[in-house]
Amino acid sequence: MLVFTYRIPIALAWIIRLFFVLRVHHWIKNLFIFIPGFFAGVILDIEVIIPLFKGFLCFCMMSSAIYVLNDYNDLETDRLHPKKKNRPLASGKFSVTTALIIMALLFIASITWAFIVKPQFAYFIIAYGLVNIGYSFGLKHVSLLDIFLVSSGFVLRTVSGGILADVFVSEWLIIMVFLLSIFLAFAKRRDDLVLSQKSGVLPRMSVRQYSVEFVNTCLSLISGIIVVSYIMYTVSEQVIERTGHHLYATSIFVFAGMLRYLQITLVKNDSGSPTKILLTDRFLQIVVLGWIASFLIIIYWL
Repeated sequence: MLVFTYRIPIALAWIIRLFFVLRVHHWIKNLFIFIPGFFAGVILDIEVIIPLFKGFLCFCMMSSAIYVLNDYNDLETDRLHPKKKNRPLASGKFSVTTALIIMALLFIASITWAFIVKPQFAYFIIAYGLVNIGYSFGLKHVSLLDIFLVSSGFVLRTVSGGILADVFVSEWLIIMVFLLSIFLAFAKRRDDLVLSQKSGVLPRMSVRQYSVEFVNTCLSLISGIIVVSYIMYTVSEQVIERTGHHLYATSIFVFAGMLRYLQITLVKNDSGSPTKILLTDRFLQIVVLGWIASFLIIIYWL
């Protein structure tokens, strides 16, 4: 009995470490696959939501496999990082061999299931995997290219969501997703710069090609373009024909969300993890929920 009760905490500790090895909390990024169905007003259709959810799980498996690969390649540098040294692989709390086996299984499962869900969708999963493998094996050390590669992953998620939902993905939607992901990537680079200044540890090669002033300028520029692009989207003829004349009202939530994220980045110097910020910042949570609620009301009830 004592042996049984002793093994439960050990197993639980292993599962918790696996949770962080796979970065399950980052799966929220894969929700971008639902965006085309949401904007098209078909997200509540059961025939749409089921394939989208399957696609979401495919991206979760692929992204977790990439995270393991990236952590494995960065083991030595992560051990010198003030925050990343606590990751399960870098700290030695999780077996590297076990992580690599899980990574291989996730790669295989993701691609196989993607072909079962929809062959055309599988090509986007493969493209996402190849882009991130290239990123992990050295392209992340090329300044600016690293930003664009990260952003391409969000665009691939969005376009593949349109394929699964069988809806048209407008150029405005692609532009907004691309700009938003660029914005978040620059905010992450700024956090790396601020952290390196505090700790005295040099950031990776690509981050050294940035400066806080340059990143601040890029963030201000891109945030303005995002808001304008969203407003242009809401007043475009195609959107008005499909949803009516009221969608522009949701722009207030986009504007408020951008201002809050800039405040967190520039004032609080805490933009390292967009996922953590969204899961912990009450103001942003209210803004996002308000945007979703207003969008659904306009599309489905007005």
